[in-house]
Amino acid sequence: MAKKVEVKDLLDAGVHFGHLTRKWNPNMAPYIYMERNGIHILNLYKTAAKLEEANEALSKIAASGRKILFVATKKQAKDIVAEKAGNANMPYITERWPGGMLTNFVTIRKAVKKMASIDRMKQDGTFNTLSKKERLQVDRLRAKLEKNLGSISDMSRLPGALFIVDTTREHIAVKEAQKLNIPIFAMVDTNSDPREIDYVIPSNDDASKSIEKIMASVSEAIIEGLAERKGGKDEDTQPEAKAPKAKKAKAAVAASKEEE
Repeated sequence: MAKKVEVKDLLDAGVHFGHLTRKWNPNMAPYIYMERNGIHILNLYKTAAKLEEANEALSKIAASGRKILFVATKKQAKDIVAEKAGNANMPYITERWPGGMLTNFVTIRKAVKKMASIDRMKQDGTFNTLSKKERLQVDRLRAKLEKNLGSISDMSRLPGALFIVDTTREHIAVKEAQKLNIPIFAMVDTNSDPREIDYVIPSNDDASKSIEKIMASVSEAIIEGLAERKGGKDEDTQPEAKAPKAKKAKAAVAASKEEE
């Protein structure tokens, strides 16, 4: 089971720091512990409980074989999310959210296929038959597609869930997921609306230390779910592997009896 997150660790990472009190969303009141120097302080006991709940659900989704799409386009979260999601072998969006990424998934898949066809052109030599100008255009298109869609190139169907850092910033992604009833997991700061999120993790979504701490815990839970899935598959294949041997053994016994 994933390592339990300690409140002290969350405190050390600054997960408890919210926004200025004047920028708060009143719906975050249940998760706020106090106000200090004009800044809201989050209740880390509630954060730890919510994180554990989210991790359990994410682990189950990963174990079921579905993908979890990570979304974080703010500067301080990009590299952290790309690294942690990559470690868990999950897709992520760290550049601009492509409008219709979920609601118009067919079009997004076409763009991914276009990227794959360019790669094939380079492999089979077709790319080299193009003029210098055409090669430059194709390279630019490939780079643009890679920047926007690179990490989702293996995502052949809609994700089983979304994990978002800063729901206010990624409001378009939130709306699209809601429209398709895709569960939303998110780091929710004191200036955001938790009512839009299925699994709220009340936390500081601005500091890189805080993002790193939450993402490390989340990715660990997902990796655990994937390991559980792999273990289950291995167990399922073992009886199948033994079955032919058992049949052969029975056939051999039957044959020996006939000979007798």
